[in-house]
Amino acid sequence: MFAQSVGRIKRHRLYYALVVPGLAYFIVFHYAPMYGIIIAFKDVSPFANLSGMLAADWVGFMHFRHFFQSYYFWNIIGNTLAISSYRLGFGFPAPIVLALLLNEAHHVLFRRTVQTLSYLPHFISMVVLAGLTTTLLNMDGGFVNTVLLKLGIEPVMFLADKSYFRSVLVVSGIWKEIGWGSIIYLAAIAGIDQQLYEAAKVDGAGRLRQTWHITLPGIRPIAIILLILQIGHVMDAGFEQIFLLYSPPVYEVADIIDTYVYRMGLVELKYSFGTAVGLFKSVIALILIVGANTAARKFGQEGIW
Repeated sequence: MFAQSVGRIKRHRLYYALVVPGLAYFIVFHYAPMYGIIIAFKDVSPFANLSGMLAADWVGFMHFRHFFQSYYFWNIIGNTLAISSYRLGFGFPAPIVLALLLNEAHHVLFRRTVQTLSYLPHFISMVVLAGLTTTLLNMDGGFVNTVLLKLGIEPVMFLADKSYFRSVLVVSGIWKEIGWGSIIYLAAIAGIDQQLYEAAKVDGAGRLRQTWHITLPGIRPIAIILLILQIGHVMDAGFEQIFLLYSPPVYEVADIIDTYVYRMGLVELKYSFGTAVGLFKSVIALILIVGANTAARKFGQEGIW
């Protein structure tokens, strides 16, 4: 068996070589740093070197208890879940809807134009997106507020108003990723047997019924896999976008676990406490993705394992 495996690797060595860069990336940047998790259970000085971190006093779950008893605990957990729920509820179906609409567009030039325009925002960095959002929503000369003024409506401080901030996050995030996310659904739609549509037409089914009974079931497996993966990121809530857009007036509705970890771990130099909070978030994310995968398999769908 071992000799057969070695022989197979030698025959396909070029293919295995293609895997090496990706594997090295995950080992160096994802698996090797996991050793640093131990500082969540130690009282590490912010000025300690590596040997000092390893020799620090073991405090067990002290940092976790401090986090659970913190004044900010329920607020940041609630904000994280709320923002992620909005992203999941509105952002997840958006690429599916766009893919279905593009699939119904039979004018080739129109379809390609819409696809290109919807893909382009994906390649914009989050810093640029934050700058565009700030410019468009600026109180002083921003496009949106200029239009509101012309309509006789008072300008709105979208990025400093707790009532609007989360909506701005979700809408701008959907605009950035909707086109890119639709690619995989368009590919799944293209793989559906066309004879099913022809049979449906013979039976008198219109475009809406064809979409409901053929297209949606055809893309359901891939949609469930992507949903499971997205549930695994529920505890992330989009740190980079929030960090670039939020300000003290909206901390109450925008402060999430990752921004809290940033302030406590890097700004206040509480490395052990920040690591403990980050580890807590990772454990919850693992539970969510395992639970979502188990639920999908119980309902007869294919999971990610």
